[in-house]
Amino acid sequence: MRTLLQNGLVWRRGQLTPMDLIIQDGRVSVPKNNFPRENADRVLNCKGLVLFPGFADVHVHLREPGFSYKETIATGTKAAAHGGYTVVCAMPNLNPPPDTPEHLAEEEAIIRRDSVIRVLPYGCITMGQKGVGQVTDMAAMAAHVAGFSDDGRGVRDEDTMREAMCRCRDAHSLIAAHCEDMSLIPAGGAIHAGTYAASHGIPGIPSESEWKPIERDLRLAEETGCPYHVCHVSCKESVQLIREAKRRHVDVTCETGPHYLLMCQDDLQDEGRFKMNPPLRNKADQEALLEGVLDGTIDMIATDHAPHSVEEKSKGLRSSAMGVVGIETAFPLLYTYLVETGKMPLDRLVTMMTDAPRKRFRLDGGIEEGQQAEITAYDLHTAEKIDPAKFLSMGKATPFAGWEVHAACRFTLLGDTLVYGGEG
Repeated sequence: MRTLLQNGLVWRRGQLTPMDLIIQDGRVSVPKNNFPRENADRVLNCKGLVLFPGFADVHVHLREPGFSYKETIATGTKAAAHGGYTVVCAMPNLNPPPDTPEHLAEEEAIIRRDSVIRVLPYGCITMGQKGVGQVTDMAAMAAHVAGFSDDGRGVRDEDTMREAMCRCRDAHSLIAAHCEDMSLIPAGGAIHAGTYAASHGIPGIPSESEWKPIERDLRLAEETGCPYHVCHVSCKESVQLIREAKRRHVDVTCETGPHYLLMCQDDLQDEGRFKMNPPLRNKADQEALLEGVLDGTIDMIATDHAPHSVEEKSKGLRSSAMGVVGIETAFPLLYTYLVETGKMPLDRLVTMMTDAPRKRFRLDGGIEEGQQAEITAYDLHTAEKIDPAKFLSMGKATPFAGWEVHAACRFTLLGDTLVYGGEG
């Protein structure tokens, strides 16, 4: 199979270059001369489009096995392709959770059957993904997973995390930590412990419940030498702790999400689509996150795509399920509200959505010559409003409904396969 991508602007090594690409048997090549259209099995006209490496998201919830009423691997990966993603790492809060090779195999079987893009599952840190008790047999699962996480729960005690880090280090893998100390959160904690919570009488989630576990884990990562990744950073104290750890050469990376960079507690409305964990925090936290993005403290953007049913998200801030969707809107939002406004260079955004996650999580593929083709084509000269009714995800709860964006995915290519779009 030979595909000609013609007349596009290709993003390579931080620059946009007008050029054609050939995808030959799933790999990228650059024609030395004008390649005759008639020699291609398929031609995709990319005039007016920018071709980026396929995006990589190291934090998504695909809900299978166990919760297919929220999302399936089929719908979630189609949504990811619609957003320009060619590889995602799936979190382990499933039923059964992937805490043994046998349980992991159940998830892998669905991935092989239904996924339209590449999916790497996480294995659990603890048995039952409980955050306490027995650490999983990481050596038995390491070759099949992106890393180990109990996302949705923090690992509660220091001895358990130390043992997990030692096992993970010896298995040549990585811990991706959901950092949350539930003992610091009041019953019914739903949003950030700030002015909105106080004025509306809603129990608040303090920033300390995030940064305190990060502080502990950074010390343990330094002690054990385990590669350590911090999920969904949301507050200024977390950014500073990670910045200082990097200066000490601790092997740590971290992610934040589009909603934390573009919103804060001032934007809250009493609707479930504004409820996520960790919550939207203060304006000062939002500004510290952007500073961390620009100075390299925050390594990558991850959506924490967390679909729920309409019923689960229809109970306001107090009672709705935690989590919002975002994999179909991440790049359009960040491009429109950070790049176009001059707050972030395009090169930094693309790096955080492609190179950085691929390097840290050892993910191959891209747009360079010889690589497996993982390419997304975006129209950056358009205007449309975010409409959840058009999402391919089963989840529709987004705080960005109605926002105007100036970027639209036109197709996504994985190897020889158009996994989204592709009119040429």
